[in-house]
Amino acid sequence: MTADSQQQTPCELQPGETLDDLRLGGLKIIQHQDGYRFSLDPVLLCAFTRVAAGETVVDLGSGSGVIPLLMARRSDSAQIIGVERQSTMVDRSRRSVLLNGLESRITIQEGDLRQIRNLLDAESAQVVVANPPFRKVDSGRLSPHSERAQARHEVAGNLADFVAAAAYLLGSGGRCYLVYLAERLAELLDLLRQAGLEPKRLRCIHSRTGQAARMVLVESRRAGGVGLTIEAPLYVYDGECYSAEVLGCYGEG
Repeated sequence: MTADSQQQTPCELQPGETLDDLRLGGLKIIQHQDGYRFSLDPVLLCAFTRVAAGETVVDLGSGSGVIPLLMARRSDSAQIIGVERQSTMVDRSRRSVLLNGLESRITIQEGDLRQIRNLLDAESAQVVVANPPFRKVDSGRLSPHSERAQARHEVAGNLADFVAAAAYLLGSGGRCYLVYLAERLAELLDLLRQAGLEPKRLRCIHSRTGQAARMVLVESRRAGGVGLTIEAPLYVYDGECYSAEVLGCYGEG
């Protein structure tokens, strides 16, 4: 066995896994063919997020590790920490990190974000990002596959848990970035303000012009002053193709 093949062994695919292209900077990600598979939402969230050089970023409910991988390509952050409770997802994420040669910048921390105080220090991050599950447990069909169920429904943590974890991790001036359902925007803004995270930027995501917003992107700031900027809407499609802006989020177009 050669030295190269020995180095690649930890990244080998397991039964049922696929190796997929993230379409940004040559990134690849390992996913399960029947489990959670990343969508456009984390791509748009990472494009919306502002990170300064040297800052520490924490991704809550990191899942397959797509956000840490994208943030490593899109920013000059010093360290990116993904917090994920499902051991199978943690293993898959760690192998994706190794596969892309990003182990010096990305750490995948196994643990439940509802016990964030046992995992990371208070005020240890300047930026927190999250793509929380959108649906309450009693809303819609619950997937029989555990990974998909926990990604879509609040099985292992609700919106308030994500906001509380973000507030714990951020010091004064720290920023929290979330992508969430437009229909639950009022609930999200209320929870953020209760936790001391003042909403500062809001952008609505529409599939096409003339259609109602389905998703929202929200930036909030720890101990931030009052004042919210409503940015121009983001349209996902231009005809049957991705819009120029969405292609730009992938570094294309």
